[in-house]
Amino acid sequence: MTVESAVNDFTIRVATVNGSGSQSSNLVIANAIFRLGIPVAPKNVFPSNIEGLPTWFDVRVTPQGYQCRSHDVDVLVALNPATWASDLAGVKPGGIVVHEATYPANSARADVTFYAVPFAELAKSHFDPGAMRKYLINMVYVGVVAQLLDIPADAIEAAVAAQFRKKPAAVEINMRAVSVGMDYARERFEKPKRYRLERIAGGTDGLTFMDGNRAAALGCVMAGCTVAAWYPITPSSSLCESFIALCDRYRVDPVTKERRVAIVQAEDELAAIGMVFGASWAGARAMTSTSGPGISLMAEYVGFGYYAELPGVIFDVQRAGPSTGLPTRTMQGDLASVYTLSHGDTKHIVLLPATVREAYEYAMAAFDLADRFQTPVFVLSDLDLGMNAWMTPPLPYPERGFDRGKVLDADDLAKLESWGRYRDVDGDAIPYRTLPGTPHENAGYFTRGTGHDEQAHYSEDAAMFAGNLDRLVRKHEAARAAVPAPEIDEAGNAVAIVAYGTTHHAVVEARDRLRERGIETDYLRVRGLPLAREIAAFIERHERVYVVEQNRDGQLYGILRGEVPVSAIERLRSIRHYNGVPIDAHAIVDPFLDAERPAVTA
Repeated sequence: MTVESAVNDFTIRVATVNGSGSQSSNLVIANAIFRLGIPVAPKNVFPSNIEGLPTWFDVRVTPQGYQCRSHDVDVLVALNPATWASDLAGVKPGGIVVHEATYPANSARADVTFYAVPFAELAKSHFDPGAMRKYLINMVYVGVVAQLLDIPADAIEAAVAAQFRKKPAAVEINMRAVSVGMDYARERFEKPKRYRLERIAGGTDGLTFMDGNRAAALGCVMAGCTVAAWYPITPSSSLCESFIALCDRYRVDPVTKERRVAIVQAEDELAAIGMVFGASWAGARAMTSTSGPGISLMAEYVGFGYYAELPGVIFDVQRAGPSTGLPTRTMQGDLASVYTLSHGDTKHIVLLPATVREAYEYAMAAFDLADRFQTPVFVLSDLDLGMNAWMTPPLPYPERGFDRGKVLDADDLAKLESWGRYRDVDGDAIPYRTLPGTPHENAGYFTRGTGHDEQAHYSEDAAMFAGNLDRLVRKHEAARAAVPAPEIDEAGNAVAIVAYGTTHHAVVEARDRLRERGIETDYLRVRGLPLAREIAAFIERHERVYVVEQNRDGQLYGILRGEVPVSAIERLRSIRHYNGVPIDAHAIVDPFLDAERPAVTA
């Protein structure tokens, strides 16, 4: 039988238990393959406890550079006896399975190739007893995988050195463990004929690895953020932790050693967002990062920021809900809630990054938009983007300055007889403000979250209250042209796909899979709320538009139905994925084909 070759095009899944230290080893595999010029997409699916429960780490290898999770498992490294049977069942026919030799044989899978390795015994015979031994087992399987798939030892060694760059003394012992695995596999196993890696010259040149949380933190530094108030919550904690580390490096006076940033770990998320608005009123650029449960706690204060017209940036790194849900799994379940967060009539600016570079750039844009429109701004990421490593080009240094919006300085005030904090002078619905400490007697003003007139005096006048709400609507409408414009790939096809955030990466592959079946699609990626005006026009140019997202209720689908013309609503269809693991192309292609079949056969 001829074996179909899969050069540089397969998925490696490592099945272990949380707390075993396997993530470092899995990142070494991904990094080593990346150093061969082969595009990779690492995805970590891990439990919410400290240790003991199952965890899976996928390393997807594709010459096309697909960055979404794969539906299939080609190469399984099985080191968790509790999930051995189910992990094995998920391997595609023709795949290979590297497993602990003590696991029971499975004669039902004659369609896969088994490589039994006594990992525990190898570690016991080569390394001294102690906590380190269990971690070195992971590096043994790195060696086995490297030998079977033709990953050169120098690429592995470079990846190990990069992984342990802060602990250089650990490189030697980890490479010893890798050598143990490589030697064992070389002496006992034939390399698989189907799966192998071949170097691609220049294939990953100019790219590096970074996670979205770190990129967003760097964007905050570049945006001039000097205040962060937060409460730790998965999966957003590493954003503020990265911001702290960057500020320790770049926001400390080299002479006086004075810190030029204020970072407060608040008692809860409600206190954190209150500190953000207090700092922004005082003139600082301020932010917080959280996830769904924290967003719920912030609801009242966010409404205050909206009505009192206070800038503030909120990073929501989404996880699976509702309630505690699956704290360490990904979803796009907060879109509808953050868009209208708080009681009463509120609508917020929401930015929707899909890539590491956008996480960085949208962080900077968020502070400009918050100052310009004097309002809370959300940057809606998710666990997949925030915590996984992604290939990315270098992040560009910003060449422009800050947009602080309508701020009156002392010279401006000297020319005015009076000014009103909530007065619409220019007809654009955005009033003027001052910054505390401005050296002029008229610089002071009230900020008021209850009914108020143009001077911020307390008022229960019905017409005045309705007028304020109408002005806030006009301000929100103006933001349609200020948020990142949608990304459109259109060639006049009858059917189109709309998506946002990390769903984009699965759409890229899904469109290729559909093209292989002779089905061409157009595509629009929403990159911010409120919806840009061209989105409705795009929908009306197509017979059917599939809105793809990672939540149960079709939240973007619902927003579109509420904001596009009636003539466009009937064209919309919804495709949803909400099991907590990152969406793959099959989760789009299969329901798309099911829905299109009646239209095609009619």
